[in-house]
Amino acid sequence: MHIPGLHHITAISGGPQRNYDFYTDILGLRLVKKTVNFDDPQTWHLYYGDEAGSPGTLLTFFPFENASPGRAGTGMASRIGLAVPEDSFSWWVDRISDRVERFDPPAERFGSPVITFQDPDGLLLEIMPLPRVSQLPGWSHGDIPQEHSIRCFANTTLLLDDGAETARLLQVMGYEPLEKDGVFQRFAVKGAPAPGGSDGSDQGGHPVSAPYVDLHIQKTTVGRMGRGTIHHVAFRAENEEGQLKWREALAKAGLRPTQVVDRQYFNSIYFHEPGGVLFELATDPPGMLIDEDKKSLGTGIKLPPWFEENRQWIEERLPELKTKPNTY
Repeated sequence: MHIPGLHHITAISGGPQRNYDFYTDILGLRLVKKTVNFDDPQTWHLYYGDEAGSPGTLLTFFPFENASPGRAGTGMASRIGLAVPEDSFSWWVDRISDRVERFDPPAERFGSPVITFQDPDGLLLEIMPLPRVSQLPGWSHGDIPQEHSIRCFANTTLLLDDGAETARLLQVMGYEPLEKDGVFQRFAVKGAPAPGGSDGSDQGGHPVSAPYVDLHIQKTTVGRMGRGTIHHVAFRAENEEGQLKWREALAKAGLRPTQVVDRQYFNSIYFHEPGGVLFELATDPPGMLIDEDKKSLGTGIKLPPWFEENRQWIEERLPELKTKPNTY
């Protein structure tokens, strides 16, 4: 068994309108689902991704109007990398420098260029080129041409004071250690691009989506959850059978995974990896198209069946969110 890559990443933000405006207008992602936090249905849960909301592209947020600022620290995921075609990187450097207040000049990591910047709540984001991701579908709706659109996650970065046990777990999950670059070490799913090696395609010649997990080893302070921080990192389980096999393996390894939880668009199990980061293992099916067709994704407020009888009560309590036409 091996994990085929990241499924989604969930973060905490401030108000939903500012979050929506940034991720759709500035980054050009598609809002693929307007639903609620299943554990707190008076709070939005917003999903952004490619045109179909594919696993490996889903960046999701719990927006809290009055959330205190958070701080990434030891035992937390600290950065989210977004992959663009190799010919699009300079286009994105120009866009970020023109439209984003807080950013660092382009740098090089693992032999590839990267630009690091912050969203309005202080969440660290990075854009980097990946080989062959131009073959993956993007989303074009607005002033970002389809050929330059963000295709998927490139990576996430885990901030740890000692990554040895986390590294062992990632290898059990099928990730392969690549080179180190200063305080960073990269782990890659099967078929992901390696320096001087693979071009980033699997054995069938298809580009690999969401291929990397990076460990950032640094002694630092304990973090604090709040706006601008990553809540958890979810990995893909291709089906329910595979998820249950992974759950058994994780339990035998002493990681105490939860029971399977129905999240409507996927089934989930949760566990803390040895460094403290909250991991999720989410199934690919049933996916974002279970309650909306592809053309109308993200246009209606979608609730799981067990909340439908309270729809009016929930909608009256959700913070205001004005969205633009999202169809094609």
